[in-house]
Amino acid sequence: MLGALPSPGLTGRRSVLAALGAAAAALRPLLCGLPGCRAPRRGLGQEQRQLPDSRLQLPDAAEATRLVLERARPSPPLRRFIACPDLARAVRASLECGPARGPEPVVLECEPGPGVLTRMLLNAGARVVALESDRAFLPDLQSLENSLHGQLEVVYCDFFRLDPLGCGSMKPPAMYSEKLFENLGILAVPWTADVPVKIIGFLPQKKERNILWKLIFVMYERSSIYRYGRIELNMFVSEKEYKILTAKPGELRSYQALSVLWQTACEIQLLHMEPWSSFLTNSKTRGLAIPKSTLLPNDHLCLVRMTPRRNLFTGGMTTANSSTFLLMIKQCLAKRKSKLIDRLNSWSPDSGSKLLRELEIPENIITGNLYPEEYRRLFEAMEHSKEFSQSWLYDEVLENNRIINF
Repeated sequence: MLGALPSPGLTGRRSVLAALGAAAAALRPLLCGLPGCRAPRRGLGQEQRQLPDSRLQLPDAAEATRLVLERARPSPPLRRFIACPDLARAVRASLECGPARGPEPVVLECEPGPGVLTRMLLNAGARVVALESDRAFLPDLQSLENSLHGQLEVVYCDFFRLDPLGCGSMKPPAMYSEKLFENLGILAVPWTADVPVKIIGFLPQKKERNILWKLIFVMYERSSIYRYGRIELNMFVSEKEYKILTAKPGELRSYQALSVLWQTACEIQLLHMEPWSSFLTNSKTRGLAIPKSTLLPNDHLCLVRMTPRRNLFTGGMTTANSSTFLLMIKQCLAKRKSKLIDRLNSWSPDSGSKLLRELEIPENIITGNLYPEEYRRLFEAMEHSKEFSQSWLYDEVLENNRIINF
């Protein structure tokens, strides 16, 4: 009992407080592997909800740093973690996870590591499935799981290795999404239904572009995780890739095939931006390992929400022809300064002018100046056109159906 301890006296208490203050000041530059554990710099359009976060005690940044560094393997794949409780609190508020009217989506947290954000989500009332691929973090997460009553489930799984190409037996942490969702009791819902699952995590830095391609391909195909409905992604991505995902026509450095495909398929919302230094890495040297970028800014990690559109598979877009749309966009945006009419005529000679007039698109427009919705209208018109029905573009799809530059 605290009351049984002898009082150190006023002078003694001042000495203790002074020592604690000095220790805290010395530790502050090391916390989170960053210059200080502080309120995040920027959150867009989000009001932090006053939710209790005292039910589960959060490790402070120094403790989270210790947990990560103790478990780091000699040459681990680079990973980033939220170690600062203030940052975790801001992320939780941005994600809007917790009790709400109606069924609440299941939250899949990818690579939670020390579990700082995990505890914050649990305290908000969310049902969380922690997908962790590093066995070193499993004991602490499983201990937390056992202390709760079904609110947390821990799975040895690497989300970013779900459904690899090929078939056969699968060795964890790689896994088939069908097995994962079946084990979790997650059922498929119609595409037009509400979001059944929210996925939260960091896109692996070295595979960021490849994973974005893989995800957009399976979304248009409605395979893998998207067989279960409009799965919402809430991912930390580099600022450079965020700029590409949200680029506008005319921004020729950043407006690419990924821009058109993701904007056509999803509502994209920036939830939060945070400097790279705000995150902890599993590097033994505590280096930030910031990827270089010369043409686009890349000073932050961006928490981005990507919600598939309810009307994606309407107006002529189907899972049967969506691979044709992907290939068309890749070819059109390969050279963003080339004329669109030249590309159309290469697929069906002398047909481009008529098609563009019907759609009221200028004949001299370049491919890098066409909006995503205009590309979709163009594709749907080509689908109904006799001139384009036998073009080589459609024949090539048969050979390229599974090759989308993973």
